[in-house]
Amino acid sequence: MSIAPATASYARGGWVDEPHTAKGYLSDFDLLIIVNDKRLTERVDYWLKLDDRLIRELAIDKSLHTPVNFIVHTLQEVNDGLAHGRYFFMDVAKDGIALYSYDDKELHTPKPKTPEQALAMAKEYFAEWIPAAEDFRDSASHLIAKGRYKRSAFLMHQATESLYHCLLLVCTFYTPHVHNLAFLRTQAERIDMRLVDAWPRERREDRALFEKLKEAYVKARYSKHYRITHEELLRLSANVDALGQAVHAVCLDRISELEARVPTSK
Repeated sequence: MSIAPATASYARGGWVDEPHTAKGYLSDFDLLIIVNDKRLTERVDYWLKLDDRLIRELAIDKSLHTPVNFIVHTLQEVNDGLAHGRYFFMDVAKDGIALYSYDDKELHTPKPKTPEQALAMAKEYFAEWIPAAEDFRDSASHLIAKGRYKRSAFLMHQATESLYHCLLLVCTFYTPHVHNLAFLRTQAERIDMRLVDAWPRERREDRALFEKLKEAYVKARYSKHYRITHEELLRLSANVDALGQAVHAVCLDRISELEARVPTSK
């Protein structure tokens, strides 16, 4: 097993620590845990206690002052990511700092995509995920009008998740296989701070509303105690619309950047 920072802002010294500003933004500390058995990547089976402990030590015990997230992949998955030129893994290989290593196995040499390959893949991801997000958003609006609030909240979660997956895939060719919106938000906002404005953080009720959306993936479907109001759903709709506009702009900027790298034929 190896553990290294999964994102490079702390490794490079470029983190953001502004919890007392209007936006209340604070960079999380992310870890990539590399294991030697695919079964060990199952979060529910092996990592829930660590997840709970990190949350408890940040929110209750106050022994952590910076949020800590982690991603678990096998060495084969990491090396496959490097072989396919996925920027996320290439950044880890380049700037990550090893915190612990059980063995001396080295990562493979990264093989960046050609400009043509990168552009084609970014366009493909954009064409797939933006319509998916719009479908979830439209379905949520339809159910809000019918008074089916819990199902609406779940679909709003899916719209938000799809937007974050879209941005991460277009910009890095990688997205973690998680449904945790807080984690996905952290990864996406680190790519472009324009996304921060979609989710106000200065008021407790703003933070609580995002938490309610995050919980909707499970509780809106399975818990009889989950409650969300018409007013809250309308506020979430505005947040998701703002996020969609930001994701759309960032992705198009990224695609334009990739287009500029493709050599023009003479």
